[in-house]
Amino acid sequence: MEVDVMKRIPVREQDPKVRATNFDEVCLGYNKEEAMAEATRCLQCKNPRCVQGCPVNIDIPGFIKEVGEDNVAGAYKVISKYSALPAVCGRVCPQESQCESMCVRGIKGDAVSIGKLERYVADTAREQGIKPEPATEKKGKKVAVIGSGPAGLTCAGDLAKLGYDVTIFEALHKAGGVLSYGIPEFRLPKDRVVAAEVENVKALGVKIETNVVIGKATTIDELLNDEGFDAVFVGSGAGLPRFMGIPGENANGVFSANEYLTRSNLMKAFDDKYDTPIIAGKKVAVVGGGNVAMDAARTALRLGAEVHIVYRRSEEELPARVEEVHHAKEEGIVFDLLTNPTEILVDENGSVKGMTCIRMELGEPDESGRRRPVEIAGSEFTLDVDTVIMSLGTSPNPLISSTTKGLEINKRKCIIAEEENGQTTKEGVYAGGDAVTGAATVILAMGAGKAAAKGIDEFLSK
Repeated sequence: MEVDVMKRIPVREQDPKVRATNFDEVCLGYNKEEAMAEATRCLQCKNPRCVQGCPVNIDIPGFIKEVGEDNVAGAYKVISKYSALPAVCGRVCPQESQCESMCVRGIKGDAVSIGKLERYVADTAREQGIKPEPATEKKGKKVAVIGSGPAGLTCAGDLAKLGYDVTIFEALHKAGGVLSYGIPEFRLPKDRVVAAEVENVKALGVKIETNVVIGKATTIDELLNDEGFDAVFVGSGAGLPRFMGIPGENANGVFSANEYLTRSNLMKAFDDKYDTPIIAGKKVAVVGGGNVAMDAARTALRLGAEVHIVYRRSEEELPARVEEVHHAKEEGIVFDLLTNPTEILVDENGSVKGMTCIRMELGEPDESGRRRPVEIAGSEFTLDVDTVIMSLGTSPNPLISSTTKGLEINKRKCIIAEEENGQTTKEGVYAGGDAVTGAATVILAMGAGKAAAKGIDEFLSK
């Protein structure tokens, strides 16, 4: 295969017109020939800046070198030292603003396709039955992990590799957290990818108990005092949706993106074989501009709706990944930018019949550094919709903090924890991921799980 070292090997994708009607994965990934060709573009830098750009510090040149030599087992071994979820990260990490943004090859040409190569390694290792290696020696100490999302799975995997006896407690009936209930099938296949990554964590010796709500079934104090756990990691995420507080928001047909995506992804509403109710809608407005908004919009489209994304800033400020916005546009989603809802209109049956919006313009930057949207007087108009999905971010559920004495939270209801080791204000209790930061990315949650595993190991080694 001929390689122009300045240009990345393109990745195959489903045709937009076809994929807009199905829930199969959009991106098809590299085959062996493509992956080996892309690997030859890596400069094998002595001081690899890409590694600094990775929140879990994967030895990127190390694994890419193995791919170039067609040694998938070796590449998987390198990645497994740092990450418990490579098939997930290869698909959903914002590589373009992390490792790939630091790639030296990218200064003059295209950065190396690090994410797509990681995905290739993880998928090929799975197909070949290659598993991560469990610890040879046991520490004889027990750690409880609350939540089986990216933070919990990473923390549990790292502790198990160090020889700790780890049990994950998951509130829902299926492990995976946001990987199972939040990110749609067409970006992250559940059975083929998420379930397989969870099995890999179990292969390290981690036990997972589902349907256990900490704060109801048992408390953190009971885990530490009565159930023999030596430390606890809280990775319970941010599952509490935010709303705008505008008139009509309680109407039938208004969802949080959280509920809408959970119905579709975890409860399989997108699949005709399941009876999970979901309002498909003929014309759907999704309010917000992040990755979750793109996920909800692209789900509604596949369920047969005409979809509008309503966002109060301009395209430059959209927080979603460029790839997600590009895919949404290709699929025919309409972007109503510099637009803000002021009221949801309700018919006599209490259902959504439209949404009043106002046009915005960008003023001076606010404390986030982004220009603040300001209403344009007299620019109101009505959007004709029957379903509205609010995607305005989420905050942590206060159940754990309210049932744990000595565990301090900040004004945003997030658990206070040290960034470098995950330590909270309560001895023996560590935390990380969205429960600490509020809604963020999968890889940052993994970074926090990793830091906390190190913190717990130091605490229990004393």
